[in-house]
Amino acid sequence: MTSVARPVARTAYQQSVADYWNAEKDPVNLRLGDVDGLYHHHYGIGDYDPSVLDGRGDERDKAIIAEMHRLETAQSQFLLRHLGDIGPTARLLDAGCGRGGTSVQAHQRFGCRVDGISISEQQVDFANEQARLRGIDGAVRFHLRNMLDTGFESGDFAGIWNNESTMYVDLHELFAEHARQLAPGGRFVTITGCYNDLTGGRSRAVSQIDQHYICNIHARGDYFKALAANGFVPINVVDLTEATIPYWELREQSSVATGIEKPFLTAYREGSFHYLLIAADRV
Repeated sequence: MTSVARPVARTAYQQSVADYWNAEKDPVNLRLGDVDGLYHHHYGIGDYDPSVLDGRGDERDKAIIAEMHRLETAQSQFLLRHLGDIGPTARLLDAGCGRGGTSVQAHQRFGCRVDGISISEQQVDFANEQARLRGIDGAVRFHLRNMLDTGFESGDFAGIWNNESTMYVDLHELFAEHARQLAPGGRFVTITGCYNDLTGGRSRAVSQIDQHYICNIHARGDYFKALAANGFVPINVVDLTEATIPYWELREQSSVATGIEKPFLTAYREGSFHYLLIAADRV
């Protein structure tokens, strides 16, 4: 694990986020990752196989867990496809890497060096151990750093992504730092939940999600304003809202449900919350 000399968490709020994820050992993240060693901290997309609900007892539970994990892995694969053509000599940055699943997939897909960062020491240590166990720790490394001020050199990265981590930071600060780190023509991709600013402010269901994850979900329009202000041009915007609903319907019936499933489903179905992929090039 590497960290910059200055404190990683710069504010009381950032420290509270670090504390939350340092203490987190939620089965919805750990049991799914145990399926194949890819530990995700994001949600899934695509239809699920309804036959997983037909079993009984432990077999039914194992089938649901495996299917949820398949949908989560499909989400990260979808994100990585939008990075474009990445060669083996490139370098990528996973900003808000969680336990490192998407970083591992990126290395498997492109064969390149990947750096992941988190303000959670527990996540960074866990992810580095997984890379070591896979024998890829020379190419995939995780660092205890702040995504708003990473300490990496300017222009070092061909691609950067945030997979469901932008709701913890100011978008203008984040995209300014990403623009600094990306080489000219480099690409940024995010998959994120955002509230629908055409319907007003945060709905009750969105506010419940904020409270559950101690995050601050941004308005959909704020992403495009902050990207434009920092020299990014969106090239793909994909609404994944309908594609993620089956994941939440399945999760609600699983043994690892946390109670937040109903607010997510309510927010998606009423249209107050959108699940988007945004890919943008640095110009």
